Amino acid sequence: MTRKKLTHKRMPKVTALALSAALLSQLSSAPVLAGDTLPYEGISAKGENQPYQHGYTSAQIMDWTPESDIYGELLRARVPLQPRNAPFAPTQASPELSPDTQMFTMSGDYGNAFFDSTPYTNKFGQYLYNYWQYTDYYGYWHGMASAGVPEELYDAKKDWTERYFEFGILNIPNPAYTNAAHKNGVLSIANIFFSDNDRGPQTYKQMLVQDKNGEFPVAKKLLEMAEYYGYDGYFFNQEEVAKGVAPADIPAYKKFMKYLRDQGMYVQWYDSTVDGTGKIAYQNEFNSANSPFVKDAQLGQVTDSIFLNYWWNNNMLAKSRSHAESLGLDPLETVFAGVEGGNDSFGRWKQKYDLRWNLDENGQPMNSIATLGADFTHNGLDEDMGNSSANNRADSEYQWMTFVRDRAWWSGPNQDPTEARRNANANLSDVYASGANWDGIAAYIAERSVIRGGNFFTSFNTGHGLDYVKNGVVSSHQEWSNINIQDIPVTWQWWLDTTGESLDVDFDYGPKYEKGPRYDYKSIGAYNGGSSLVVNGKLDAENFLRLFKTDLMVNERSKATLTYNKPVTADSSSLSLGLIFADAPGKVVKVEVPDSGQQTDGWKTVSLDLSPYAGKNIAALGLSFDNNDSTINAYQMNIGELRITDGSAATPEAPANFRIVKALTNTDEMVVAWDIENYDKVKQYNLYENGAYVGGIYDSTYYIKSLKHQRGELSITAVGADGTESEPATLPYDLTAGVRDVEVTFDAYGDASVTWKNPNGAAGPVELTLETEYTNEPFTTSVQADADEQQAVITGLPKNGQHYVLNLSNDGQPPVTVTGQLADLEITPYAKELVTVTGKTYTLALPALTDWHRLYVYENDVPREFGVTYTSKKFPYIVRGRTKLSELTFTPVSTTSSLKLVVEDYAGNRATTILR
Repeated sequence: MTRKKLTHKRMPKVTALALSAALLSQLSSAPVLAGDTLPYEGISAKGENQPYQHGYTSAQIMDWTPESDIYGELLRARVPLQPRNAPFAPTQASPELSPDTQMFTMSGDYGNAFFDSTPYTNKFGQYLYNYWQYTDYYGYWHGMASAGVPEELYDAKKDWTERYFEFGILNIPNPAYTNAAHKNGVLSIANIFFSDNDRGPQTYKQMLVQDKNGEFPVAKKLLEMAEYYGYDGYFFNQEEVAKGVAPADIPAYKKFMKYLRDQGMYVQWYDSTVDGTGKIAYQNEFNSANSPFVKDAQLGQVTDSIFLNYWWNNNMLAKSRSHAESLGLDPLETVFAGVEGGNDSFGRWKQKYDLRWNLDENGQPMNSIATLGADFTHNGLDEDMGNSSANNRADSEYQWMTFVRDRAWWSGPNQDPTEARRNANANLSDVYASGANWDGIAAYIAERSVIRGGNFFTSFNTGHGLDYVKNGVVSSHQEWSNINIQDIPVTWQWWLDTTGESLDVDFDYGPKYEKGPRYDYKSIGAYNGGSSLVVNGKLDAENFLRLFKTDLMVNERSKATLTYNKPVTADSSSLSLGLIFADAPGKVVKVEVPDSGQQTDGWKTVSLDLSPYAGKNIAALGLSFDNNDSTINAYQMNIGELRITDGSAATPEAPANFRIVKALTNTDEMVVAWDIENYDKVKQYNLYENGAYVGGIYDSTYYIKSLKHQRGELSITAVGADGTESEPATLPYDLTAGVRDVEVTFDAYGDASVTWKNPNGAAGPVELTLETEYTNEPFTTSVQADADEQQAVITGLPKNGQHYVLNLSNDGQPPVTVTGQLADLEITPYAKELVTVTGKTYTLALPALTDWHRLYVYENDVPREFGVTYTSKKFPYIVRGRTKLSELTFTPVSTTSSLKLVVEDYAGNRATTILR
């Protein structure tokens, strides 16, 4: 079988990013950069069957298949990468900025969660990325426990050095973030990380294993995973400080990465390893010591780019540009000056970053830019507040600080991308920050846009809310985060043109939202989604708020639809849609909203005719708030929705084949599915329960965390390119008609005892079908119980702890589903072939078992002790994920000693191997 070559489209100019080289080596002596995302509690806690991501070891990558990966079918990104518009300098906030300078952002997704990285959940206080317009690549940086690690091994109350469980070397992107990235034309990049401390005994050598043909099985699997999960490339962070990369392995390492790149993956290397020696030595510039990992004299182009370590200066960055050019490489495609977000006025404590050092004699960046940890604006809040043990960052009332800090990072301390440079007088003390030593990213990166064609719509939905609102009415009172349904972000936060006092601009999340002391407006909330745009303050001169950079063509059928809410007293003001056409970018053409100075009774929708401008191209659009020669002291206008349509987009058909996949009645969870339509026709699916909003996604399946009713009707609609919703596909359900209160227990022999309660009036037998899932060799068995019975025993089951799905159906009713894990009563002994003996020295390879936990080494029946990473503690066993790699090599006390190995799995099963 010939594998289809991946064809992810390369961007015209590219960026990449890497991990902080020195960060991890400094963690033991420096403050933590940003707080971990602690497990959510109460109704926001992860559902019992809620899909979440995990990390992957090299062995797990080698064995990966779509069928065997836990929750894999519910963690796919399906939005295709959208093309970006050609640069158009006249509508940039800084027209002099070159659009060729690229940005790679490496950050957490919703945060840095070890067992709670889900695509969506009912929690408002999470990190939600809203600056895709400045980003070309988004890489994912946080630890993920490898598959199968019991959550009980993580105690969030203990110090971070006491995480005695295994993290994977591979962190694939959160699918919801990949969908949002692709929607905005941003590539989504997975992370491969090797470190003495953080990945314990895992080493690059396990990844570089070659088959008899000299090929790399792990690399082939990485391609399959990227294609299945929908992401675009890999970032390599090789930081095994103790031994580095063996010089003999460097050519294979390069070939491994080159293979991925040649197959269409975007590949970035981190400035950590010296070519030739393989030792860790951060160059902080692009030079002959690290450039062969990008372009090798024999192999040619190996990777796309390099992320430079952080301790650069102007001279080093100038030399980096020159070195790239000497190799025939474009430095704006190849070299990225690394910036670590966090402490010390938005720069890491080790260095105050000054990106002006990256400017050439013409004021243009010499190299591109990459940042690590932009999520510090949220995750580092408590550290900056001086209380690192707190968890204010997860509380709704502190999110306004996150938003202000985010704007300061991206738009600059003035919260204005046209004035993005540092400003010591900008007061950020209320959000525990300073702009004295920080230029916003907008000072160096020109904004990008995917808004093109003839149709565009936005509800100013940032991807989370304290309620979900449908057409101005609260449809769900539950807080939520779901970046899948985030609208394309406002291009500029905030660009206001006025000769008078500037109005305030914010996202209004409704009456439940704590907006902080900076804002004083009547909270209205969303029209659709979780937020609306609110503009308020003293209106003493016209304010033009630029919102979106676009490439929209106008025809004879084009119109704009605007939904607004003016909650304050009628006045002389007027609201207009402001259009900037490509043929006259210095002029704002206003299309006035009639009677917009009048107070509204809630939301009002107006249609504006754009046909007089047929044949023109809208290069930017915004809103004009005109005082009309009066001073209005308490002006407020909320914008709930904006649509531009040209009549070409058809309202989609109702989704087909809407069905229940799993009805998890014990926990009020459910998984539903339908047939997915092409993204050109459908941009999103919205799911409802008895008319109340449940969630949205562009996918063919959805996990419902908590049904509110035991019976009723589910419905799903498709959203078209112009924002219109299809008629719903409906699905009546009645979970009271089936069996209930199902319990499954296992005896000492691995047999399952199943009990349940029959519904009233049940007449027919109960069919029980058990099937293992997340395995390449599924096992299925069925039993039948008479109508008057409410229990059954299922025998002959596998005894290896596999995940199972148990369906119970009666009287022709849809089945009720229970999931869990079979009894784990078996373990395979450690294979002698994994032991290498060199003279008197023994070296142990990691066990091949998927669920091994500890490995005991007994010499004369006395357990040897092994050191772990981060601490001086020693344990009488090798602990998976934390024992130092060097500890796997040892010399017995005597050549006559008896040696035996005892492997123990997560369930406590043990098996002994006698070595001598």
